[in-house]
Amino acid sequence: MKVTRHDHRTPHPHPDGFYAAWVGAHEGLTEAQSADFNARLVLLLANQCGDQAVLLACIDAAREAGTPSETPPRSPA
Repeated sequence: MKVTRHDHRTPHPHPDGFYAAWVGAHEGLTEAQSADFNARLVLLLANQCGDQAVLLACIDAAREAGTPSETPPRSPA
């Protein structure tokens, strides 16, 4: 079953400000530290969202944004 609750429109009034802050948070980090930071941030944001259907839809949307040869389909849970 495909989850369709993810809304690609942003409710955030200043998405560019968030993006700039996110990119800025990576300054001075190694590639490994950057990956760890992203993992922590994703978990914190997922905890704030708290909606399993939205989170799964976001996972699917992120996977679909990559090229088919780079992103195999997510196995059903």
